Amino acid sequence: MLSAWCLVRMRNGFTLLEVLLAAIILGAGLAGILVSMSQSQRLMKTVPDLETSQEVMDLGEMAYPLDAVTDEDDIDTGEVKVSELWDMLTDERMTDRQEEKFHGFTWERELIDKNMNDEDKKHFNNLLRVKITVTWGDRGRGRGKKQQESYIVLWKEPES
Repeated sequence: MLSAWCLVRMRNGFTLLEVLLAAIILGAGLAGILVSMSQSQRLMKTVPDLETSQEVMDLGEMAYPLDAVTDEDDIDTGEVKVSELWDMLTDERMTDRQEEKFHGFTWERELIDKNMNDEDKKHFNNLLRVKITVTWGDRGRGRGKKQQESYIVLWKEPES
């Protein structure tokens, strides 16, 4: 049989220590959820810019195809606005939505191994490293300039 003290103890509910422990566990869980939501929101804000930068990389490759380059000096393009890339590809005008989407985006292609001598080129089997950079501004969001870089290895046929 149970003593009277045990029966009273069972009917009174949770102790203060149990309630505090439950509150701490609940608080830690909620804090983790809030941090996760904050990171997800930040990521969701950057995804459209990253998607647009991929489109700019595609436009740049269509306007300045690497397979059409015959001389190493023609690989470097300098910084090119998206509107210039667009004009090279089509006679149609960008829509207002496209102009807004691509506003502030630029594309650039650069040969990294410009100063490589012939002996080094032979050592690397005439492989050249090319960097493609898309840069965009903050567009009023107060986040500064951002860049996305892509690297390509290009094989150049040896000169006979």
